[in-house]
Amino acid sequence: MEAFLEFFSFADANVRYVTIGSVLLAASSAVVGCFTYLRKRALVGDAVAHAVLPGVCLAFILSGTKNPFILLIGAFITGWLSLICIDFITSRSRIKEDTAIGLVLSVFFGIGILLLTAIQHSGNAAQSGLDKFLFGKAASLVGEDLIAFSVVAVVLLVSTIVFYKELTLLCFDQAYARTIGFPVRALELLLTTLTVFAVVVGIQAVGVVLMAAMLITPAAAARFWTDRLPVMLVLAALMGAFSGIAGAFVSYTAPAMPTGPWIVLIISMIAILSFALAPGKGWVARIIRQRRNRTLVLEENLLKLLYHLGEQKQAYTATHSLHDLLQRRAIPEKQAKAGLHKLRSQGYVTKSREGWQLTTQGQRRGQRVVRLHRLWELYLTQYLHLASDHVHEDAETIEHIITPELEQKLMEELSFPVLDPHSSRIP
Repeated sequence: MEAFLEFFSFADANVRYVTIGSVLLAASSAVVGCFTYLRKRALVGDAVAHAVLPGVCLAFILSGTKNPFILLIGAFITGWLSLICIDFITSRSRIKEDTAIGLVLSVFFGIGILLLTAIQHSGNAAQSGLDKFLFGKAASLVGEDLIAFSVVAVVLLVSTIVFYKELTLLCFDQAYARTIGFPVRALELLLTTLTVFAVVVGIQAVGVVLMAAMLITPAAAARFWTDRLPVMLVLAALMGAFSGIAGAFVSYTAPAMPTGPWIVLIISMIAILSFALAPGKGWVARIIRQRRNRTLVLEENLLKLLYHLGEQKQAYTATHSLHDLLQRRAIPEKQAKAGLHKLRSQGYVTKSREGWQLTTQGQRRGQRVVRLHRLWELYLTQYLHLASDHVHEDAETIEHIITPELEQKLMEELSFPVLDPHSSRIP
């Protein structure tokens, strides 16, 4: 706790530079990454991240200095050039985009490694620390780097705010944007430029190897929590900022720990938790929903079965043994018992020594399932002209998901029928 308080007191200038720089990097990259993610161009960030290395090396060779602005300009130029190459290869050949990205990524990165090796063997004393662009070294950020980070982060955030409507339309309905006169090509170039900027500003902190994670991971995590783009942008920025602070804190408390990889590790853990626990879309929610659906299907099948047996005896509240139910429908005995006990707790069935019987409430629910089943069979035979002996399986599936509104539409469309294709009465 004392280390945490000391960390946030910003007593040390280097701690201040590392923390603010990490937050600016992570938050601005996350915002731009949301649009890249929604455009389904996640791999582009990885290609750009690897393609900026030769630009950094060439900028150093030509200028002889490690001024961050000069190096970022070189990185931006080769990052942009890599995207032009990807578009050119994709549009002028039969090579698909993912293959083009792999080709460009490997070629540019290979050239960057060759240039970096040449610089390291050149004897130029100024090249010390240049290799941090390969793996990142956020802990060595200085005031000059922070200024560069701040300028680029402001450009990214302001551009996103100013062109929010246009970028949103580009991501969700490009055809409509073109129809109403939006300059789609120019907007694509703008998003490409913002993506390159986001990658370029982050390579000094996390390196070319991990930068793609900083661009896409917060966006992917935020997408699991919301369907609204403004909320997604805010969540991604907050997740990115938190990972930046947490990574800087880990590096502060354990100096041997690198800041950049810890930032990526923390945002990855946040993403994994989001994938698992997010309501509605997470793994846990999906498992719960699947179990709930299986339980619903089992319950409705049991009620339908009891209704069918009562229909045969012309006594819907007749008592039926578990043996009778299992003979009529192949349901595992353990599942059938569990389902019947749950239906009893809900008031749909009662149990006596002789067996199970429907309550009035259970009879109404079982009747509705049978009605939906027979209505759907009739619809398939009348409108899709399927044979009557080929519609049962489809009706077994669809009967559990037909809403009351769709039920009413079916009744009206079929003119309130009395009999199904098998001449059974539709209740």
